[in-house]
Amino acid sequence: MKSDTKDDKKQGGRRKIKLYKPRKKKSVEEDAAIQYLQAQYEKINPNEIDSFKDLPLSQKTLKGLKENNYVTPTAIQKQAIGYALQGKDILGAAKTGSGKTLAFLVPMLECLFCKKWTRLDGVGALVISPTRELAYQIYETLRKIGHYHDFSAGLIIGGQNLKFERKRMDQMNILICTPGRLLQHMDENPLFDCSHLQILVLDEADRCLDMGFEATMNAIIENLPSERQTLLFSATQTKSVKDLVRLSLKFPTYVAPHEQAATVTPESLQQSYIVCDVDEKIGILWSFIRNHLKQKVLVFMATCKQVKYIYELFCKLRPGVSLLALYGTLHQEKREKIYKEFCRKSNVVLFATDLASRGLDFPRVNWVIQMDCPEDVDTYIHRAGRTARGFFGKGEGLLMLLPHEEKFVEDLQNSKIPIQKIAVDPSKVQAPQRKIEVLLNDGELKQSAKRAFMSYVKSIFLMKNKQIFNVQLLDTDAYARSLGLIIPPHVKFLKKQQYAQKSIEQDQDDAIGKLKSRTESGGDTDQSVSDADDTPVITPEMKTPKKKDNFVKFDFHCNADSGDENFVQTDNLDEDPGNEPVEPEPTVLENIDKPLTNAAVVKKLLKRNIKLNTTVKFTEEGDAVEDERRDVKSDLAKQVLNEDVAVFESVNFKQFLRDEDKCDVIRFREKVRAKHKAEKLKLKNKKKEEQEEKDDFGSQSESDGPDLSWLPDPDKIYGKKDDSNSDVASEPAASDGEDSNSDVGSETEASDSEGSGDESEIDQKLHKTAKRKLVEPERAPQEIIAPRKMRKVQDISASLSVSEAEALAMQLLQAKK
Repeated sequence: MKSDTKDDKKQGGRRKIKLYKPRKKKSVEEDAAIQYLQAQYEKINPNEIDSFKDLPLSQKTLKGLKENNYVTPTAIQKQAIGYALQGKDILGAAKTGSGKTLAFLVPMLECLFCKKWTRLDGVGALVISPTRELAYQIYETLRKIGHYHDFSAGLIIGGQNLKFERKRMDQMNILICTPGRLLQHMDENPLFDCSHLQILVLDEADRCLDMGFEATMNAIIENLPSERQTLLFSATQTKSVKDLVRLSLKFPTYVAPHEQAATVTPESLQQSYIVCDVDEKIGILWSFIRNHLKQKVLVFMATCKQVKYIYELFCKLRPGVSLLALYGTLHQEKREKIYKEFCRKSNVVLFATDLASRGLDFPRVNWVIQMDCPEDVDTYIHRAGRTARGFFGKGEGLLMLLPHEEKFVEDLQNSKIPIQKIAVDPSKVQAPQRKIEVLLNDGELKQSAKRAFMSYVKSIFLMKNKQIFNVQLLDTDAYARSLGLIIPPHVKFLKKQQYAQKSIEQDQDDAIGKLKSRTESGGDTDQSVSDADDTPVITPEMKTPKKKDNFVKFDFHCNADSGDENFVQTDNLDEDPGNEPVEPEPTVLENIDKPLTNAAVVKKLLKRNIKLNTTVKFTEEGDAVEDERRDVKSDLAKQVLNEDVAVFESVNFKQFLRDEDKCDVIRFREKVRAKHKAEKLKLKNKKKEEQEEKDDFGSQSESDGPDLSWLPDPDKIYGKKDDSNSDVASEPAASDGEDSNSDVGSETEASDSEGSGDESEIDQKLHKTAKRKLVEPERAPQEIIAPRKMRKVQDISASLSVSEAEALAMQLLQAKK
């Protein structure tokens, strides 16, 4: 690209324009600044730091902090940044909202800056976060404060384009990721290289190192170099020696500025709890939202399916405020959209799982409601920490507990968490129970309610602390009604647990009874107790052998292959008056272990004369129909129904079913034929009856005239008229495009038949003939019926004579029939 100027033209030359600016080399002044910063690291005193300028940081980092209004460091930042710049491993623990993100981002940038890291050097820093939303939040913070540096940073989380990440993995200096996607790149991407890693950061370290991520984190740590700096940060920091050994920490520095504080939660956070029944939770939550429409509320629930159902239900109920739902099964793009929308709005309600409980910095949250009791104290701290964040942040937290979960408050108080009990005003609680039941007529919403019910009961069942979370004390019927379900879904694992609990209690009662019986028999009490602890107690009931009448009971509702404990049961044994211990006969145990055959089952049923359920069918007349199963055709079926027990052992049931299927097809065809034959006979009889009724009225042939004696005298009704007045003047010709040839009263050709003149004229007037003539002008048309219109019977009868009227009546009667 070239350009001419006046000076160049005068001098007769041209000035060259460079297409790009060469990259500036590291100057000697920058090297001197790095040496000066490194020399100041050992002189850092956290008590003398009042602002970020007091820390030995590069000008690029200080400029990025100042632009984002980060001026005064927090307590965790003062201590952690200084130790991290010195190259020490750190275990950082601080209250929620105390600024732990900057505590590890700032030293990470300074470490790479002092080592003059470039894109060709590969991955130099790695930040691992347990959730995608937290990783996204860390990435956005890094972009704000580190955009003056020349490092390249990447966000590696699930739900994104994997191919796009693979191509750029070798160009990243800083990686912010979740454990699952990071391990996938380590296993599948040949461009991923972390052999030169300088610093590793685990945000929410206790969550990353727990049982949920244990296998993934172990695989990741094996691929990382052992010579590195490691920083662990969390509000509830782990102190497990096993976890520290896994991470190869070397004399880590424990930084906990709030460890000696009176509370482990922010002081500006007001915490309270209420005790309610399980069926009152939804009504209280609905009433709370209706009374706080102008505030930002975050509601935590135990499972994803609960969040989904409550969100869908409240959207249909329309409380008058924006509603959002954030849970793990949503698509990543939708999760990011919901996260940004909740941060942006000021009047909104977010239903979320523990996915949103760790690390997320939601601005200006007024209320945090924990609708379900958290798993432990750490979970409660992280949930409640979504509000009252920053220096001047204030917020309130509300915890809903069931009566048997109130023991959890003792654990909170022992962990230095101030919480007080409050009561709900019953007059302000408006439970929309009737509306919920009506809305559940929708099939999809009803299925969602069932899934929410099952997931909540299962979550209580899987909780480790059984003293607080006891599924047996949960009123499942009441909880189902609160969700709008009239009948609670069947919970299989709950029924099994109830049965197991009953069996355990029964065994305990039996053991106590056996101990009492041994004590009363005169034996030594201490000896009996020691025997009970070491060896099984033998009672007279166990000593007595079984009688011949005792046999194994068979349960028709159990499957022989299921292996249930109560599949086979034995009758109670009679007591033996003797005192000598007698071992049970081994044959009884052999009979129990042997599977029962079909023949054995039938034999026992026949011995007991047990009759299975039968149905009796009756005809329309009330006669009983014989059992259809007796109506068999095949010889094999007839032998089986003779109740000969020996037949069952040699029956080939497949052949038996094939023969009976063939016979069933034959019987079905016979029934269909008989049905069709009966219908035809019924139709034939009906036609015959109609013909007989028609013959009784009279013949309609021309030779035999009808019997008109029952008709009244027309002269008495219409009066006597002259023949001259019988004809009526013709009406005007048809208009509106109607052809005059359609006039019924026009003259026609003479008929070939030799009927009477009157009858032929009426037939021609009532039945239009095929051949017609044009009306001649000198003749007046004799019109009875208007063209293309049906005349009334009165108009027609007024223009007819007596004989014509009688013929007309007969025609109408015949037409009516």
